[in-house]
Amino acid sequence: MTTLTPQKPAHLNPEGDVPAQVSPAPAPTLSPSPESPESPSPDSGWRELVDAVRESGQYPTRSEAESVTRIVLSALGGHVVGDERVDLARALPEEAARVVASQIPATRELTAAEFVDSVAARIEGATPATARWDVSSVLSVLPPLVGDALVTRILAQLPPGYALLFGRAELVPAE
Repeated sequence: MTTLTPQKPAHLNPEGDVPAQVSPAPAPTLSPSPESPESPSPDSGWRELVDAVRESGQYPTRSEAESVTRIVLSALGGHVVGDERVDLARALPEEAARVVASQIPATRELTAAEFVDSVAARIEGATPATARWDVSSVLSVLPPLVGDALVTRILAQLPPGYALLFGRAELVPAE
């Protein structure tokens, strides 16, 4: 798994040498430990996420839902930065975290409509309408998985318009 937090600095031994091997801090776990008899397989969280997207988007195959999930999470990974990106990756299943964390941060913010268009460009035969469906099918399953507080922080970082993609109403102050 890609670690998103800085590793501990190496501790020098009394002679001033760096020890041959320093164990990194254990990664946070999202499921029971492997020793647990009821432990799910390491990628069960990813399967559950893809299954939730398949149900949300009513995709005919698991493969289609998995492809859409990867595309949308990779697009999102380029637009969420800083602590929110780190926290999002930590809250997601390992495979999804890799997809988010492996993205190079975008050079400019995209409006929600531009974000949907960027996803449409990555999906063969997609239109803006089908891409919006795909984006919403993935992003709307995230709040129960990663928590409403983190989604609120992510939305505060993104331009207006993204809340609807996450399945939330977006209230605009009256002028």
